[in-house]
Amino acid sequence: MSAPRGRFATYLDTLDLTSREYDGADVDRALQHPGLDALPALLSEAATPRVEELAQAARAVTLQRFGRAVRLFAPLYVSNACLSSCTYCGFSKGLDVVRRTLSVDAVAAEAETLTAQGFRHLLLVAGEHRVEVGADYLVACVERLRPVVPSISIETQTWSDDTYARLVEAGLEGVVHYQETYDRQRYAQTHLAGWKRDYDRRLSSTERAAEAGVRRLGIGALLGLGNDWRADVLAVAHHAAWLQREYWRTEVTVSLPRIKPSASGFQPAVPVTDAQYVQALAALRLAVPEAGIVLSTREPAALRDGLVRIAVTSMSAGSSTEPGGYTTPGEAQEQFAISDARSPAAVAGMLVAAGYEPVWKDAFPLRDDVEVPA
Repeated sequence: MSAPRGRFATYLDTLDLTSREYDGADVDRALQHPGLDALPALLSEAATPRVEELAQAARAVTLQRFGRAVRLFAPLYVSNACLSSCTYCGFSKGLDVVRRTLSVDAVAAEAETLTAQGFRHLLLVAGEHRVEVGADYLVACVERLRPVVPSISIETQTWSDDTYARLVEAGLEGVVHYQETYDRQRYAQTHLAGWKRDYDRRLSSTERAAEAGVRRLGIGALLGLGNDWRADVLAVAHHAAWLQREYWRTEVTVSLPRIKPSASGFQPAVPVTDAQYVQALAALRLAVPEAGIVLSTREPAALRDGLVRIAVTSMSAGSSTEPGGYTTPGEAQEQFAISDARSPAAVAGMLVAAGYEPVWKDAFPLRDDVEVPA
């Protein structure tokens, strides 16, 4: 049975995300008066040759709103078991890959390795398997990590309000759910079976999480999956602005990961060039200036170093995309190949050299019942 439509889905139906032609004068006006209404022009082909201007404008906004602090986090993959069939994912159910679900003890060992490297923000990631990665399992993982990890988020399948409430009680701060593509038709073509096939359930997941008390919400689109990357960036921006308006007590972050090689062998429908990627993130910063922008190790080191100076406020480092990849690598299939293999210390050193402050933990965590390690 399909999930009921969330409120944002109704709002999304009122938006026109169709790309149209813009000229230099349109881009001039958009740069002079940035915001959601100006975003289509900032994402247009006419703006691509002016990406340096967009980058400078975005940098000024980022420094004004966020200063020079960049939060560092690590993904902790707890399972690659999956009951959903997604054409682009290395964990897809039909793939003949080595599967592994970590025990709670093994999750704790992974977390111990990461906290020893300095991390205090961990993102627990799993494939969509309601048996191997059920609510009780996730609650147990969060409870186990809570005494030593001040900020815990999850990127898993969608859950009910009750399950999110249980996770919040256990110590969860954040929920990340990328819609992958906001194009319903393309979504159906790439999500063939399983829980994730339900577009409306996926789209309303952050609403359910916020109403259950989750304090950090992460959304995004997987660029290269949809037929029109500009339409997906527009949808992400409107989604972020809507969440900020409706759930003003939450912290909203956005991300635009690009498809990378995986066991699925999926090829992007429309590849996004580096120049277009910089354009997308810079325009996104100008459209939703209060939203955090997250950058993963999918992107190469040189590009990540440049994007930190433009729009990024949070980034992963030293990442592994396989369950157990920090303590016992090579025992399971990774979700996708990473491009920036530098150590966390090297990424932190890059930030310091560029005049930025790597933030391993918040000075004032959202929860006050955690003993923050020194």
